[in-house]
Amino acid sequence: MATDYDTPRKTDEELHEESLEELKARRADAQSGQVDIDEEEAAENLELPGADLSGEELTVRVVPKQNDEFTCSRCFLVHHITQLAKGEGAKAVCKDCE
Repeated sequence: MATDYDTPRKTDEELHEESLEELKARRADAQSGQVDIDEEEAAENLELPGADLSGEELTVRVVPKQNDEFTCSRCFLVHHITQLAKGEGAKAVCKDCE
C-alpha cells in the first residue's frame, strides 16, 4: 500500500480512538436486522438486457472417441494420438500435462 507523506500524521491516541470507533461501528452493523443476501441466488435471478435465452434449446452433437484418439489420465481431455507424450490406455498422458 502506498504511503502519502503529505497527509497530516496522527498520534497514537488518535489511532487508538479510531480503532475503537471502527469496532463499535462493526458491532452495531453485526447487531442490525439486516439479512444476508445469498450471492448465488441473486446471480440466478439476474437478467441481462436482450439476453432472454429461456426458450432456447442447446443441441450438441457428441462424437464417440475415435481410434486415433486417447483420453489423458491427468486432464481427462480427448486428444489426437499425435499429442500422446507417454503411456498407453488408461495411463496415457498428453504433451500438455507431461
